[in-house]
Amino acid sequence: MNSRFPVSLHILTLLDGAKGEVVSSDFLAGSININPVLVRKEIVNLRKYGFVESKEGKGGGSFLAKHAGEINLGDVYKAVRSDHILGQNKNEPNPKCPIGRQINEHLLSLYNDAEKALIENLSKQTLADFAQKFK
Repeated sequence: MNSRFPVSLHILTLLDGAKGEVVSSDFLAGSININPVLVRKEIVNLRKYGFVESKEGKGGGSFLAKHAGEINLGDVYKAVRSDHILGQNKNEPNPKCPIGRQINEHLLSLYNDAEKALIENLSKQTLADFAQKFK
């Protein structure tokens, strides 16, 4: 499990609260309590997927590229996911064992089904729905 989805959702929620104002990565990092470099890395990715735009230079920062109601949480998750949701077996099981030789393929199927259900659930919500919890 990684922290990219919660960090990205935190960034997006803060930007929604800023109502179009430019927000610095230092401010975002202060709220999330992480290094601004990590915030900027996530902003680059969020910009790549069209969720945020940035203004460079002095007084620069980021803002939402579209209305929060148009940002689907399932799409945000898909933009930041990397590994399997439940983790991955690091070692290669014994191929002579009847369980070991099949475990990874069955785990992969289980993980894919779980992730599909997660994405379906997240896709029913927008950033506006999530941000409403903080008002």
